[in-house]
Amino acid sequence: MAHGIRTDSHTGHPRRDDWRQSATRYALLPLRIFLGVTFIYAGLDKLTDSSFMRADGTGSIGEMMEGVRDISAIPALVDLSLKNPVGFGYAIALGELAVGIGTLLGLFARIAALGGVLISLSLWLTVSWSTEPYYYGNDLVYLMAWLPLVLAGASVLSLDALLAARRRNSWGSARHSASEH
Repeated sequence: MAHGIRTDSHTGHPRRDDWRQSATRYALLPLRIFLGVTFIYAGLDKLTDSSFMRADGTGSIGEMMEGVRDISAIPALVDLSLKNPVGFGYAIALGELAVGIGTLLGLFARIAALGGVLISLSLWLTVSWSTEPYYYGNDLVYLMAWLPLVLAGASVLSLDALLAARRRNSWGSARHSASEH
């Protein structure tokens, strides 16, 4: 038997490594909450703003898209939106709402985050493309903020994690039942 210094602790205090592991597990949760709440708010704000959901007029989606058409990176994308600006406005608003809800609940989190990437990318290439200096344009920042969630998903406090645990439990139960017979 070797004698030496005990490395375990019975003090009841969490070890430093335990805290680091926990912090690592929860590191993306604040980002997920922020993006989820923000996109839900953005979607609801558009859906409830009567002047926004119009083809023309002050504050309308049509006016905004007309205003950025010649300064966007992809004018053809703006032209596409101008064929039906109200439909485009609803698509963006409902997309933001779906992305926000999926992200906040952690349901199909990677798919929701990919939706956030696509919305942010399309807004960056159209609405905020000409913002100078580039770092004043918030759509680029949102685009970059979505990428860690596309890569990592929602591993804690999420419906995805709950569903994965259920699948593991049912798979384990099925394997246990099969081995009994």
